[in-house]
Amino acid sequence: LLTGRPLTAKELAYFAGVTAATASSHLSRLLGGHLLAMEKQGRCHYYRLRSAEVARAIEALMTVATVPSDGWPPHHRVEPALREARMCYDHMAGRLGVAVCDMLLRRHHVVLVDGGGEVTPAGERFLEGLGVDLAKARGAKRHYCRSCIDWTERRHHISGAVGAALAEAFLARRLVARVPDSRALSVTPLGKKTLVAMGVAEYRELTPSAASTA
Repeated sequence: LLTGRPLTAKELAYFAGVTAATASSHLSRLLGGHLLAMEKQGRCHYYRLRSAEVARAIEALMTVATVPSDGWPPHHRVEPALREARMCYDHMAGRLGVAVCDMLLRRHHVVLVDGGGEVTPAGERFLEGLGVDLAKARGAKRHYCRSCIDWTERRHHISGAVGAALAEAFLARRLVARVPDSRALSVTPLGKKTLVAMGVAEYRELTPSAASTA
């Protein structure tokens, strides 16, 4: 459900590798605990995470849950595609999310303090130039800008309404694409060029001079 998309009980049972009865029991408890919401459409019941705050709590728990019994290295069994780029409910995470966050901090486009954050005037111009709808983000009934500790990278990525708007812009411009039946994202060729132009260090290509020197 961290894809941000609602799923049926049958679909969730399939992805979790459990029986329909087990899935139904778990879903009932999660609904009772106000962690999930359910919407009925015709004969189908669709389940989703109740809020971005629930998704944030799950991501935080995963920093502990995925540490192996010997303690190190953490997340060594994580699927490479998920570690590279993924949706964390409605914002970008993984190496991509962390790299974009690092760039925004380095260029003083955002300021992050104690889990909270703010977009600077220069950052507003930069993000709006990317097609990020900051007006919509300001009107959202949630934290405007904040940070999450990425559970695979152990560094911050941007979350909150700004993080969601940034992910929407990346998807709309086809800089990234969703991987079917996964919360992994793939960075498109256009996305890689755009990230290089944005100054995202992890996506810089070798210049001809650097290549010849090598």
